[in-house]
Amino acid sequence: MSQPTLTLGTRGSELALTQTRMVTEELQVAHANLQVVRQIIQTSGDKRQDLRFSEFNAVAHVDKGIFIKELEIALEKGEIDAAVHSLKDVPSDLAAGFVVAAVLPRAAIEDVLITREPCTLETLPKGARVGTSSVRRAAQLKWLRPDVEIVEVRGNVPTRVKKVLGEQPLDAVLLAAAGLIRLGLMKGNVIQIEGQTISALTLDPVTFLPAAGQGAIAIECRADDESTIQAVRALNDADTEARVTVEREFLRLLGAGCQTPVGAHTWIKDGELTMAVRVFNEADLSEPPVEMEASGPVTEPKALAAELAQRLS
Repeated sequence: MSQPTLTLGTRGSELALTQTRMVTEELQVAHANLQVVRQIIQTSGDKRQDLRFSEFNAVAHVDKGIFIKELEIALEKGEIDAAVHSLKDVPSDLAAGFVVAAVLPRAAIEDVLITREPCTLETLPKGARVGTSSVRRAAQLKWLRPDVEIVEVRGNVPTRVKKVLGEQPLDAVLLAAAGLIRLGLMKGNVIQIEGQTISALTLDPVTFLPAAGQGAIAIECRADDESTIQAVRALNDADTEARVTVEREFLRLLGAGCQTPVGAHTWIKDGELTMAVRVFNEADLSEPPVEMEASGPVTEPKALAAELAQRLS
């Protein structure tokens, strides 16, 4: 009898490959006889590094899911059995025929302020140039520090880290802690890269809210592929699933996408799930954001999302 095989699709970045290795190792622990193979697929977001995220719809005719569309095409064709994603890249209204079958235990959810010398959001130089590709990070930073200049930066994690080095460096860059940690770049409050040591300040998620799904690795399957769903479901972390479900459902009800300026912070205590949200006006980012918080049973994350969305409407 031949050994069962499961093909994982992934982007080709160092972070994506690291996350796929994590999934592969977990699958082989859960299913000793399973052979896991990897297929690298380049997505629209990888191919068009020249575009700002806001330009993808007009230029590349992709309005959402720019880092997952080609992986879903491969899933649909049966070229891969499952796709490994950073969950924050996955649209909250997943296309018909697909399902997020499992999420791994969540890593750090925080954002990190990367600077050449130790610095805080408050002590950044007046008019500092700060690099980010996230409208959520940009909106929160401009709200806290209206004087700073936001510079859109693209590329993989090491490329963006190095934007604070070299000629004409940025004053700071904002990145997710999870990727920096998974790549082994960040240890404590420093990053070591190309022989240089730079400062990495982890921002408090209460004051600088993360993205929905930040720090979570998702495994997407075809909705009708019961055998693969069952295989990857063994990796699912229930607490992470509850937290990301309320975050993503809130975005879905809001009609928000991966590039909408919404921050969400969730935590679980004594069987109760709490979410704090910060929602910016997409049409006018100079307006103060709406901030809300609510709690409910950890078993009913979608009801909690609906309550918060109702209060916002």
